[in-house]
Amino acid sequence: MTFRRQFRLVLAIGFAALFAGLAVQPAQANSTRVSISDFKWSKEPTVNLGESVTWDWIGPDLQHSVTGQAPNATQWDSAPGIPSPRQNLGDSFKVTFDQPGHYLFVCKLHPQAVRGTVTVTNLPGDPNSDPGPQDPLKFDLEPPQVEAVGLSNTVIGYKGNGTMLNLEVSEKGTASIDYFRLVKQGRGKKTKTVRRFAGYHERPIHIGINAVRFANRTSTFKPQAGKYVAIVRVDDENTNASPDFTLPFEIKAKKKKKK
Repeated sequence: MTFRRQFRLVLAIGFAALFAGLAVQPAQANSTRVSISDFKWSKEPTVNLGESVTWDWIGPDLQHSVTGQAPNATQWDSAPGIPSPRQNLGDSFKVTFDQPGHYLFVCKLHPQAVRGTVTVTNLPGDPNSDPGPQDPLKFDLEPPQVEAVGLSNTVIGYKGNGTMLNLEVSEKGTASIDYFRLVKQGRGKKTKTVRRFAGYHERPIHIGINAVRFANRTSTFKPQAGKYVAIVRVDDENTNASPDFTLPFEIKAKKKKKK
């Protein structure tokens, strides 16, 4: 065998050994982050054995969970036992995967929209790999837009059934209603009408057109005959408040039976 052939053979054997060595090396580190924002996951990640996925609540929507589903992810839940989860802005939830497969995670409040799958390969990974920095937080500083605020009836019966408050809002949140009874004080020319706090209600609202119960009898409001004003305000999920809306209404007195 000539020297040239011997050199080519040694070179080929060397490359084969090199590629064989590369084939058994662990795959590149793949721990990663998933941002929860705008009612969706930022991606559906793939990691290797021993690596992790970290979910970050970057806002502005924060009422989401990371809840594993059958058949192989039910042991993981960012809000165990809490049917209506809410995280703080910047919170994180980390899961480390030691078995290959496809793992489905959903938000228990929005399972059809806020969801994703983690794929875990059968390659050895680096448990100490850096998932990288958290994405910038998204702050919601804008108040909700509220339109078409009004009552189905401004004169309400005495039985305590109330009426309906109608409003259209741009964000999910809470409608806060404070009731004030209008009472006359003083005599003659010194008579004036003052407001006396009479109770309150809080009503959950959704995006779009809402019709919620108003001025009905509850533990926080006891209807009595008289004239009232209600102050209505809408707070979104990030405590941004709309302007106040003033709604006058009246509760009729029960008619006296004729003798």
